[in-house]
Amino acid sequence: MEENPSKIFDDAHNEFKKQNYKLAEELYSQFIASCLQSRQCDANSLATAYNNRGQIKYLRVDFHEAVEDYCAAIQADGQFEVPFYNRGLIHYRLGFFDDAKSDFQQALKLNPDFEDAKVSLQQTLLDQQEKMNRGY
Repeated sequence: MEENPSKIFDDAHNEFKKQNYKLAEELYSQFIASCLQSRQCDANSLATAYNNRGQIKYLRVDFHEAVEDYCAAIQADGQFEVPFYNRGLIHYRLGFFDDAKSDFQQALKLNPDFEDAKVSLQQTLLDQQEKMNRGY
């Protein structure tokens, strides 16, 4: 018998909070597959599952797959600011300052009080200017 998707989501979230990332990733993947099959999941829960699975991939420096999950989270719930911020962090780390700036600005548009996004946007602008000053 198949487990209830909301229980899978809750279990995944609990494992994520305990930093048991391998199991959390498996459970988030199971939840996502269940949502895509049934098409009856809450958009925010689906976006959170993608975002958190992306965070696990980010932590193991699997940036390409993390960005894919952040994009899927944004597609599931375009009003959820966290995946914009998380995707912006990867763009920043890779030196894609225009993309990072855009993501941080979108996160702030959705949540003007998002302090980490404010700081990251400021740093991105400084680093982008420094890159231009150096001629590359």
